Amino acid sequence: MISGDACLKSFSELTQQEILALAIGLEEEHGRIYADYADGLKDSFPASAKVFTDMAEEENTHRRQLIDIYREKFGEHIPLIRRQDVRGFIKHEPIWMVRPLGLDKVRKQAEAIEYETRIFYEKAVTRATDASIRKLLGDLAAAERDHVSLAQKLGDEHLTSGNVAAEEETRRRMFVLQIVQPGLAGLMDGSVSTLAPLFAAAFATHNTWETFLVGMAASVGAGVSMGFAEALSDDGELTGRGQPWLRGTITGLMTTVGGVGHTLPYLIKDFATATTLAIAVVLIELWAIAWIRARYMDTKFLRAAFEVVVGGLIVFAAGVLIGSS
Repeated sequence: MISGDACLKSFSELTQQEILALAIGLEEEHGRIYADYADGLKDSFPASAKVFTDMAEEENTHRRQLIDIYREKFGEHIPLIRRQDVRGFIKHEPIWMVRPLGLDKVRKQAEAIEYETRIFYEKAVTRATDASIRKLLGDLAAAERDHVSLAQKLGDEHLTSGNVAAEEETRRRMFVLQIVQPGLAGLMDGSVSTLAPLFAAAFATHNTWETFLVGMAASVGAGVSMGFAEALSDDGELTGRGQPWLRGTITGLMTTVGGVGHTLPYLIKDFATATTLAIAVVLIELWAIAWIRARYMDTKFLRAAFEVVVGGLIVFAAGVLIGSS
C-alpha cells in the first residue's frame, strides 16, 4: 500500500507566499515546544530552563517578523500550512510522551528541530525572489545555527555521562536518520505483518512447501510496498535523511529480510520441526527489533520489547486462529 505521504506537497512546489506561511507556523510551533521544555526542566535544571525560555521568546520574535513581512507583501490572510502538510519534515515525539524530561533527551530533540529548521530557511532563501524576504530568511537561518550551538553547549555543561563531539553527534544523527530508521521500519513491518499469512497458511495446510511459498510471496510483496512507500514519503531535501531511493531500498530489503527469516524454516519437510524453528526465529527477530529501538531510538528496552512482543503475538495468534478455523 502506498503511503498517504506521497500525496503531500513537496517543498519545491511551494510558492513564496506559502513558504512564509509555513515558516510562521514552524516558529509558533517551536516557540511552544521550547516553552514546554522550559517548564519540564525548571525543577532539575533551572539554568537550562531559562535558556529554553529565552529561545521560546526568540521564536516568537521570529514569528512576528515573518507575520509583518507577510502582511506587507500578501495582505492580512495567512493560510494554514503546517509541517505535516509538506513532504520531508521529521515527526517529533510529543513532549507529553517523554516526561519526566532529561536534559540529554531535550538537547537531542532541540538539535534535531533547529537543524531541520536551518535547512528549511537555507532552502527557502534560494526560492525567494523578493530582496526583503530573502534577507529575513537568511537572518533566520543564521539564528537557527546559533540555536544548534546553544543546544550543544547545554549538553556539554550538564551531561554526566560525558560529552560527545559535535561532528560525531551529527554523523550519528545522520546515520540514524538515513540508515537505522528506514531499516528498523522495514524490519518491524516484515517481521510482524507476514506472521498472519505465514502461520495461517501453515495451520490451514500443514504443508511446509506451500507455507514456504506463501511466506516468500508475503515477504517480497511487503518489501516492494514498504520500499516504495518510504521512497515516496520524503525526498530528503529538508530533513537531511539522504536519497529517497536509498532509504526505500534499505526499507524494502529489511522488510523482505524480516519476513524471509521465519519463512525459511518451512523448507524443512517435517511440519512440527519447521513450525517450532519458525517460532524461535520470530522471537529472535522481535528481540532484535526491541534492542535496535533501545539502542538508537532512546526507548527503554523493556518498553520496546513489550510493545513489539505484544504486537507480534497478536498478529501470530490471528494467523493461527484463521488457519485453524
